[in-house]
Amino acid sequence: MSCMNTTTAQHRSDVCIVGNGAIAKTAALGFAQSGYSVTLLVPPPRPAPERAVTSAADKPWDVRVYALNHTAHDLLASLKVWGALDLARVQAVDAMDVHGDGKQGGSLGFDAFGAHVGTLAWIVEDSNLNDALDAALKFAANVQLVTGCAAELTCGEQGASVRLDDGSNIACELMVGADGRESWVRGQCDIGVDYRMYHQRAIVSNFECEQPHHGVAHQWFTCADGIIALLPLPGKRVSLVWSAPETLADTLMEESLGEMAIRLAEYADEKLGTLRPLQPAAVKAVPLALVRPHSPVAPRVALVGDAAHAVHPLAGHGMNLGFGDIVDLLEVLRSREDRRGIADERVLARYARMRKEDVLLMQLATDGLERLFGANLEPVRVVRNFGLNLLDKLPGIKRRLMTHAMGK
Repeated sequence: MSCMNTTTAQHRSDVCIVGNGAIAKTAALGFAQSGYSVTLLVPPPRPAPERAVTSAADKPWDVRVYALNHTAHDLLASLKVWGALDLARVQAVDAMDVHGDGKQGGSLGFDAFGAHVGTLAWIVEDSNLNDALDAALKFAANVQLVTGCAAELTCGEQGASVRLDDGSNIACELMVGADGRESWVRGQCDIGVDYRMYHQRAIVSNFECEQPHHGVAHQWFTCADGIIALLPLPGKRVSLVWSAPETLADTLMEESLGEMAIRLAEYADEKLGTLRPLQPAAVKAVPLALVRPHSPVAPRVALVGDAAHAVHPLAGHGMNLGFGDIVDLLEVLRSREDRRGIADERVLARYARMRKEDVLLMQLATDGLERLFGANLEPVRVVRNFGLNLLDKLPGIKRRLMTHAMGK
C-alpha cells in the first residue's frame, strides 16, 4: 500500500513524537501538559472494515488487553485520561495465582491485601484506552497531529528534523521514538539491537467462565504447552494470553475456539469451571521476541515503549515499562539545569541511566522465567516447582516483587 501524506506544510515544535499507539499518545499528552509544543506523527490509517453501530453494552470485547500497574494508572489519571475510560469495562486485579507444571506443580500467590494496596493492577482493553487517549488529544492545545510516512531523520546541533515522503518537514528540538518493536526512529539512529526470538506466539482471545473469577488472575507455567494466563474481565469473563510454542500455536489457530476451550479445561476447570468463547468469537496471534536496543537514546533522540525494549508478555508488563519511560523522561526534563536544553546529551544520558535498572530487571525476570520453564528436564522441573513453593512462604521477598511489579 502506498503512503499518502495529508499535509505539505512545514512544522516546528519542541518535541516530535513518532508513533500511533497508546504510548505515543500518552507521551504527547505528557509533554503538552509539561508545557512543550508537540507534533505527533502518525502513519496513514489503514482501511477499516465496516462495523455495525452498537451500544456500549453490546460492544464486542477487545482481545488485546493490558494489565496496567500503579505507575500507568497514576500517569493516566494525572493526564485526565483514566477518568475518560469506560470504567464499566475495566477490571481490578485483586490477586494473582501462579501455577507450576506437572501434577506436583508448585504454586505462588500474590494479593492486594498482602501488598497493602487496594488492587494489584487493572485490566484495560486496547480500544478503551486508545478511545480515551484520542478524546483527550482533541482538547490538547499544544499538540498538532500530522499524518504521513517518515522518510528520513536528521539530527544535528541545531535540532532534529524528519522529512516525510511528500517532501514536507517536521523540525523539533527533541525526537521521541514511540513507534514499536520495529522502530523506524531507532533504525534511523543506527542503534544496535539484540534479538532473541522465542519461537512462540501469544494467542489472545476472550471467554466466559462458569464460576466467578473474584478478580484473580491465573497463570500456568507449563513445559509442553507454554505459558497460559487467564486475566479477569468484568462479569464472568476472562481474557486469554497463551504464549504457545509455534507448532502448537499453528494448531490452536486452525482449531475452533470451542476446541481451544476444551484444551484449557485441563488447567482452568478447577478454578473457573467450563469456559465458553465470548461472542462474536475473535482470536489473534502475535509473534514473541526479546528486543534489547543497545541504548534508549541517541543525539537528540529518546526511545520509549517497545522501541526502547520489548519483553516476553508472561508478566503483562511490557506496556507498563513504556509508561515508566514517559514518567522518567518527563521527570529528567523537569529537573534539568536551566542552561541545558531538552535534547542536551547529558540530560538524555540521565534518562538512559534512570531507566536501566527497571528495564533490565524486567528483561531478566521475563527471559529467565521463560528459559527456566521451557526446559523439559525432570530435575529442572522439580527445582522450579520447589522454588515457587519456597518463594510463596517468604512474605518479605514476595512483597518486594509485588512492589516492583506494581510500579511502586
